[in-house]
Amino acid sequence: MIKDILKEVESLDQRIDALQNPTPEDDTDKQLLGEEENAPADVSVEELEARRAALLEQCRDLTPADRVFLARHQGRPRIDEYIHELFTDFFEQRGDRQCSDDQSILGGIARYKGIPVTVIGHRKGSTLEENMRFRFGMPEPEGYRKALRLMQQAEKFGRPIITFIDTPGAYPGKEAEERGQGEAIARNLAEMSGLTVPILSVVTGEGSSGGALGLGVANHILMLENAVYSVLSPEGFASILWKDSSRSGEACEIMKLTAQDLLQDGVVEEVIPEPLGGAQRDHKQLFASLDAALERHLTQLCKMNGKALADQRYKKYRQIGL
Repeated sequence: MIKDILKEVESLDQRIDALQNPTPEDDTDKQLLGEEENAPADVSVEELEARRAALLEQCRDLTPADRVFLARHQGRPRIDEYIHELFTDFFEQRGDRQCSDDQSILGGIARYKGIPVTVIGHRKGSTLEENMRFRFGMPEPEGYRKALRLMQQAEKFGRPIITFIDTPGAYPGKEAEERGQGEAIARNLAEMSGLTVPILSVVTGEGSSGGALGLGVANHILMLENAVYSVLSPEGFASILWKDSSRSGEACEIMKLTAQDLLQDGVVEEVIPEPLGGAQRDHKQLFASLDAALERHLTQLCKMNGKALADQRYKKYRQIGL
């Protein structure tokens, strides 16, 4: 399992870092540098790096369950990092102008390579406190209404829209349903279908259910190599089909939720390669790969007129599953 491999890799990372940056006054170093049983006491950095590289090589052929694990990894880049690294002059816009501001959706105006764009994405947070505050990236109706407000503003001023999808689904609470969760998502789907500006979506982690689709009706969809995109979580699928959520690994195999499956089925246009072991291993490398893909696809879409963009988007979704 990828989980066990990454655990060993992280241990090697710590030992390599301790050897390269020794702190003799720290009493914990001896524990950190302690060798495995029967291993030589003077293992070099080069040997540890070779061992780490051999472990990471095992990450080249991952199962769908492995990719689900990586898609949910806490160390993956979050929407705040994508905005900071890929865009300039970001100006956050808040509120749905009806009820409140849902912070699990982050959106605003920015520049991409000098081009004004609207950027919107699910926000999970990087710490437990942020996870709780943002409901692990599960928006309430106000979040989708805020996103729609920003998209309508982009349409008015002719700005391309770039969305980042990373959510286990829309928030399922009673209050969210009372305030029109289903209607808010449905309205986004309908409105996004007819927009005449380019829409580019990037699935960066897990994209589940209508909570993901509420930001995902796009001309082109890109997926990170270890992201997943599906109608619901593998645990939910297994609970419904077999009444046993522990069979989620089996569900991963038959749901066809990986980026590779969806590229083959024509749902996404490109898979963005990740560093060996997952995006959390090297954020800078991932940002460079994604930046090149965003520029390529946005340039292509910006050459199309408004009617052609709306028609292409309509045909894309009509053809899925045929």
